[in-house]
Order: sequence, then C-alpha cells, then structure tokens
Amino acid sequence: MAEEWSRVGVVVVRRRLSGPWAAHEWLPGGVLFPPPDVPDWTRLQAEGDRESFYAGAVALAFHSGETSHYRDNLQSQRPQVWVQLRPTLGPEGDERVELVAATVDPYEGEALADSMGDVLVAIPMPPDLEARLSEFFAAHHVEREFYKRQRKRADPDALGRRGRVDSPGAEDEG
Repeated sequence: MAEEWSRVGVVVVRRRLSGPWAAHEWLPGGVLFPPPDVPDWTRLQAEGDRESFYAGAVALAFHSGETSHYRDNLQSQRPQVWVQLRPTLGPEGDERVELVAATVDPYEGEALADSMGDVLVAIPMPPDLEARLSEFFAAHHVEREFYKRQRKRADPDALGRRGRVDSPGAEDEG
C-alpha cells in the first residue's frame, strides 16, 4: 500500500475564561501547510482576552487504503483537518498543550474523540493541503464494489430433534 507523509503547522489559541473552574482554555486555531520555519511556541498575536501561538508541526499521513475516507472529506462542503491537543506543562511550568495528532480521515477524527481530557477540533483544510490530498486520491484510489454477504438460512432438518427429556428422578416419583 502506498503511503505519503506531510507535516502541517498548528496554531493554537489561548482564550481567557470568566468561570470559577478554569482561568483559560486552549483550542486549535488553524492549520498551516506547509508549516512555517519559526520556532515552536512563537507568539503570533495577542488581542484582548485571546493569544495565539504557533505550537509546532505534526505529521500527517495519507494511506492508499483510506482513500474512500478522504473522498468523503473532500466531497463535503468544507474539507477539514482534525487536530488533537493534550493539556501539559511548558518548560517553565506554565500550562500549555501538546500536539498529539492530526488527520484528514473523518473516521479517524471521530475515533480520536474518545480520548478523555484531550481537545479535538475540526479545522478548515488549507487550499494547498486540499490540492495535495486530491492528487493523492486521484493517484491511489481504487473503487471497490460493495459486497453484502448473504446470510445462510438454517436447515431445520439438519438440526436434529431430541426426544422428551425427563427430569432426573421422575421415574422414582409415583
């Protein structure tokens, strides 16, 4: 099976919250393809109660066995990249997030949602990445005919019939 790897850069946004349980939240804010040549955790913008950072690059895999999944994503109204973040501590003990995964497979993105405590957000796919995924799809997709198995009906004569089974000790009563 053919496989291609790319790297995408991820922008994360830290937004201040006003609730009593958390001071702020981290969310993926965008995907950059190709990733820029800047250090991880470069501050990009600060505006009011929001700050955005370039969190770094993460690997993105295209597998030829999943091209039908990519087709479903590309044919949607807005193709997306699913980005998974996990809360962690930064080098100075500050709260940050680590990039765990990114995928363009909608079904893998759905499976990533099962990770407890992680943040998973679907972000619009950049046009250059969409073009690259379309090229990979065109080069490797093989349409497979859907085959529905037919259930074999049980043969009642082959099952055999049992005679009456008496309970033990039934002959002694009487």
